[in-house]
Amino acid sequence: MASVNPFDVSDSEEEAERRPNETVDTERSPSEGAPGPPQGNPFSPPADAEPPTLLLSSNRTSPSGEGMSVSAAATSTMAGGVETRVSVDVIAAQLLRDQYILTALEFHTELLEAGRELPRLRDYFSNPGNFERQSGTPPAKDQVLGPGGPLNRAGSISTLDSLDFARYSDDGNRESDERVAESEVASQERKNFKSSPEIQEPIRQLEKRALNFLVNEYLLKNEYKLSSITFSDENDDQDFELWDDVGLNIPKPPDLLQLYRNGGSTLSSPRDKVDVSVGVAFGDLPGNCVQQSEVVQELEYQLNLLNSEKQSLLLALTLGNDIVSSLLQLGSVCTSVILWSEQLPSPFFGGWELTGVVERCTIMMVSNVTFSCHSRKLSPAFQQALLSFCRMCSESRLGAEVSRIADSEESVMLMLGRCLPHIVPNVLLAKREELIPLILCTACLHPEPKERDQLLHILFNLIKRPDDEQRQMILTGCVAFARHVGPTRVEAELLPQCWEQINHKYPERRLLVAEACGALAPYLPKEIRSSLVLSMLQQMLAEDKADMVREAVVKSLGIIMGYIDDSDKYAQGFELMLLSLGDPSERVVNAVHQVFIPAFAAWTTELGTLHTALIPSLLARIEKLLTQGEHGLDEHKLHVFLSALQSLIPPLFAVVLQNAPFTSRAKPHEDIPAIEVTRFPRPASPLQDMAIIIGNRELLSSLLLLYDHQLEHEGTTGWESLLWVVNQLLPQLIDIVGRINVTSSTCVHEFSRFFWRFCRTFGKIFTNTKVKPQFQEILRLSEENVDASAGNGILTKATVPIYATGVLTCYNQEEDRKLLVGFLEDVMTTLSLSHAPLDSLKASFVELGANPVYHELLLTVLWYGVVHTSALVRCTAARMFELLVKGVNETLVAQRVVPALITLSSDPEISVRIATIPAFGTIMETVTQKELLERVKMQLASFLEDPQYQDQHSLHMEIIRTFGRVGPNAEPRFRDDFVLPHLHKLALANNSQSVESKRIDIAIHLFEAYSALSCCFISEEVIVNHFLPGLRCLHADMEQLSPEHEVILGSMIKECEIKVENRGISDAQGSISIASSLVGEDAKTKFLSKMGQLTTSGAMLANVFQRKK
Repeated sequence: MASVNPFDVSDSEEEAERRPNETVDTERSPSEGAPGPPQGNPFSPPADAEPPTLLLSSNRTSPSGEGMSVSAAATSTMAGGVETRVSVDVIAAQLLRDQYILTALEFHTELLEAGRELPRLRDYFSNPGNFERQSGTPPAKDQVLGPGGPLNRAGSISTLDSLDFARYSDDGNRESDERVAESEVASQERKNFKSSPEIQEPIRQLEKRALNFLVNEYLLKNEYKLSSITFSDENDDQDFELWDDVGLNIPKPPDLLQLYRNGGSTLSSPRDKVDVSVGVAFGDLPGNCVQQSEVVQELEYQLNLLNSEKQSLLLALTLGNDIVSSLLQLGSVCTSVILWSEQLPSPFFGGWELTGVVERCTIMMVSNVTFSCHSRKLSPAFQQALLSFCRMCSESRLGAEVSRIADSEESVMLMLGRCLPHIVPNVLLAKREELIPLILCTACLHPEPKERDQLLHILFNLIKRPDDEQRQMILTGCVAFARHVGPTRVEAELLPQCWEQINHKYPERRLLVAEACGALAPYLPKEIRSSLVLSMLQQMLAEDKADMVREAVVKSLGIIMGYIDDSDKYAQGFELMLLSLGDPSERVVNAVHQVFIPAFAAWTTELGTLHTALIPSLLARIEKLLTQGEHGLDEHKLHVFLSALQSLIPPLFAVVLQNAPFTSRAKPHEDIPAIEVTRFPRPASPLQDMAIIIGNRELLSSLLLLYDHQLEHEGTTGWESLLWVVNQLLPQLIDIVGRINVTSSTCVHEFSRFFWRFCRTFGKIFTNTKVKPQFQEILRLSEENVDASAGNGILTKATVPIYATGVLTCYNQEEDRKLLVGFLEDVMTTLSLSHAPLDSLKASFVELGANPVYHELLLTVLWYGVVHTSALVRCTAARMFELLVKGVNETLVAQRVVPALITLSSDPEISVRIATIPAFGTIMETVTQKELLERVKMQLASFLEDPQYQDQHSLHMEIIRTFGRVGPNAEPRFRDDFVLPHLHKLALANNSQSVESKRIDIAIHLFEAYSALSCCFISEEVIVNHFLPGLRCLHADMEQLSPEHEVILGSMIKECEIKVENRGISDAQGSISIASSLVGEDAKTKFLSKMGQLTTSGAMLANVFQRKK
């Protein structure tokens, strides 16, 4: 059977209305002569007309009027003394056979107006193939011919839409049938149809989009590029690169040139039909008289053949009647028909199929309509006519399917293969997954490859945009199919469906393909798995723009890595890992760590290359980054490589356990204690769970016991994998740590996390005996090295914060905390006494301060510095408080921080007192308790108003710098009542500064502070009393010291004065924003140009445009 496209035109309409019971179809009368011609005959009726039934004749007439007409049949019936009413279906059939098309159209219209639609006429006039114009080529012998020569078909009034391209869209909604109902066609329009066959309906939307696509394609192919561009602009709602955008679920038709040459024949409906030409006048036919005469002779020859065939069929029917009569006495109508068909020679039938006859006979027998031939004497013809009143129909596609009851598994599969393409488009979109079992079973068991391919195509196109649940259902079906049919058919039948949709416009469909590649990986031939499927996924990873698709691709790649066994693909797998790790989407990167890297690591473990190739390759790339990044490290790439190393820690530890001297002695048993919950870091995915990597928790527990015992008592002799970790991996990692920039908080944080997971995975004994000693050997924290500047360089590098936060914080018992406190105290002391930079200590405090668990510990370290005998150490402790205040809760600030700062603010050494000012400023910026703020305010006031500090240039610089930093974010009252008035005093005092270097230092810092504060909303009173006077004092200094700053200050003063003068606007607004006033074109131009020329430190200028948080 020919395959059916489920998204093309369909024959699945419901059966027509039944005839009224009181009508008698005289066409079935046994007295009307021989049966109709074979179906292969060019004069046979349309495919949807009633076929001739067994033992009944047809009253068909030839186009020339030969044969018995309907009126003659009626007359002969009346002559017999029985008045019979002629069925309207008989009349319609006769009109169509005799080519009275317009009369039939009129008849159809009148029936519609009377509310009695006739299926025969409806089907005929709704079929555009019956009215298409044929090209002017000479007719073939089996072509429809008229009395005077070849008949031209009338031009179809249907356009592309009449072919019903979008009848079944893949979202389950039918496009509305927009044909003009015949009942609404006026008489004048029917006359016009006869005289002007080119009349067309208005163009419809789908027709327009289809034609637009074809026209644009034609313009491009023929180098009309400018016209194509203009045409595309005028139709900007359509994507001319995708035929799917048109909205028709059919393959793209040929181009316009091919359509023109073929006269549209390639788009004809696939329904079985016989074209019936509209009758035209003889004079209207093309061609000369000689050609017409030849046609007439041909027709006469065919008529003679038909008459001869008719006589042969009459003889066959007579013989058949005798056979049937004798077999009916045995009580089996079906047997009689079958035997009758077997005895008749095949030439009697001229290729006429008897299948339908046998099937109808079978239906009659199973319908419980039986006759006892022993007691009744019914003629076969009468019995057949009587049974015809059982209202059954097997003439449509659906009727034929219903009439054929499957009698074997194969016939069931064939029936499902025929019916499913018609069922799927009519099922609601939300319920189409219910059809998946039927589609899959049929695709598995159907004998025809073409039908199986069509069914799998339906499966992958079942839902336009399948959601997660629907995709899971389809994937489950694909896996079940793969298990049933084996690798060969999966490769031949399922993979092509994936390949077709790899570039589908809907991401959900591409997502289905990506997921299917992973789900089918275990069931594919290994050669295909490591070549075609891997290439498909690699292409999607590199080209697909949807994050969710690339995420699914990465997961499927991980599954492929779990089944691949071609060692030559290692390099490709490594490149895929790096490519996916560099993906901009976080969800894709997470999928790499959760699925791909664990699977790839498992494969490299089998190959023996995890610690010999994979990890060394990543370390080499990190070292290359550090070498190239002397002037700027690419922190993103460093994060990519380091995160990959971190994901490889669990499989590396598994290699150590599985290659240990004790591995063969590990036997799980019930007495082994359970593994502590906190023994290992929480895995990112189940694939990084040590129990899953090893096999089970019991075996892992046994191995861990032997592992700890081996490390503590027996050593590492002969343990090659662990010796590689200790002697090669750790030293290389510590060397890399010493080369990263300590001021990069991101790098410090990444390496701290890495060492923390590394130490927690390898265990406490390993950390204490193998990791800590190597760090301590490098750091050399001892008293004799305190004053030696040489040898302390390592303390200024990132090794200090990474050791403190990545190694010493792995375990949180009392001895571990004491070790951490002691290390930080020693570092603080050593750096302070050595006058070394404090960046490494600051990085340690920032990293630890992010976790509230360590706040008490850090305060303990700082208190050690507060009470230290060295002023240098006390000064360092004061500066460290600034870093800690922001993260500590206010209770600790009140109880531990402020008392310590008050103590330091009265220190005998002035440098210690100055070092407390940034911490006090940070408290003013972050704390909300009024009592606490008043204490801090009083301490700062003492620094500014105490006579002993009047000449302390360093103190004034620190206060101005602190005011500029915290002023924009501090409480407004504190800013207006304290910060701005004291800045005014400092600016005024600086005018009388005799030392020019000190004067310029103060002026620069004041300029930065005023620039930062200019963004704040300040009351008019404060502007007039403090802000403007302070700016004028600063302007006076800048006139002499820095003309470039003087221009900006002049603009600020001018704009501020203008705002103050506009009191009406000021009163309405309640406050003035100095920053918002700098919008005049002249002022803005000068401001921006001069800001670019400044060469001083821009630490405060960075906050110029920063709003109050």
